[in-house]
Amino acid sequence: MQPGPITCYRHITRRRITHLHLLPPKIKSKYLSSWFASTSDIKKTDPRHTSRLIIKVKTKTPSALVLSLVILTNAFLFPFLFLALTKMGIAHEARKLGLPLMNVVRFKGMPILEQLFLEEKLLRTSSDNWCIVNDGTSTPSVVMGLSGKASELLELGFVLRDEVPVIRRFTGGGTVIVDHGTIFVTLICNKDDVLGVQPYPRSIMSWSGLLYGQVFRGIGDFQLRENDYVFGDRKFGGNAQSITKNRWIHHTSFLWDYEVKNMAYLKLPARAPEYRLERDHNEFICRMKEYLSRSLFVEKTTEALETHFSLQPMNSETIGAVHEGGFVHTTSLLTKQELKDALASSLESIAHSS
Repeated sequence: MQPGPITCYRHITRRRITHLHLLPPKIKSKYLSSWFASTSDIKKTDPRHTSRLIIKVKTKTPSALVLSLVILTNAFLFPFLFLALTKMGIAHEARKLGLPLMNVVRFKGMPILEQLFLEEKLLRTSSDNWCIVNDGTSTPSVVMGLSGKASELLELGFVLRDEVPVIRRFTGGGTVIVDHGTIFVTLICNKDDVLGVQPYPRSIMSWSGLLYGQVFRGIGDFQLRENDYVFGDRKFGGNAQSITKNRWIHHTSFLWDYEVKNMAYLKLPARAPEYRLERDHNEFICRMKEYLSRSLFVEKTTEALETHFSLQPMNSETIGAVHEGGFVHTTSLLTKQELKDALASSLESIAHSS
């Protein structure tokens, strides 16, 4: 006797696959004439179950049998069947079932020093993939790269006068002034969990450009230019990275908004991207809020990440339980004395050169 069709469904919650089951017989679905050849053939059916995507395949064809097996086993055989599934036109759906897990945690107004401590801890002591989104930081602060020198990068007289915190982070990159208008997005990944990305700065940067290209598709003239995210020729996102033996971090400060007066704390860097063309800070940067809202940006970033990872929301209490062992942070807050010494050194250098 000819076996009947196998029907499966995937329960979708905010576009995330949460579990797989055989479809209960009582749920009526619209039968497809054969196994679907593209994602456009996946149809929402039965208005009582609008959160479910119904897939129906006939068992009389080998391709349908393979498809059913992949769906029901959560892509256990995915690595071996990927090429075959590509030919069937369903690789996109199959890949969703085999995506690596990424923990996602969101903060609002978390102090940037505390955030950097957390990021370094997760990079060096956790074996999970992480995305951290922090909407603003409570106190305006200057953040320098690991090799940054305050005497060369900062207007130290203004910094000391206004008692602006200065932080040296554990990653490379340039110097930024961050505040409540900055949106921080951090990606911490195992090197083997992002297909096609090598654990080198250029490879990671190129991948991130493609990721955010999805986020800003159709919004402004988005480009990755010399390690910056720009609309046209104006920067709105600065990046920094750190790479360990098996993991890497890529974090970005997005200028959703900024205070013009805060730019006075930064000197024009001696090493600047060519496209800057010696423009001052206010002519070089732009506000992301002129292109999209904060909530839409976070939503689109989540959607883009879902094409690479299976996202799992986490809370701050869960993150706090990550074991630190003998871990020592390299991120540091510069003391007032260190800043005074840097200012004195800068003034001495100017005096000797004149």
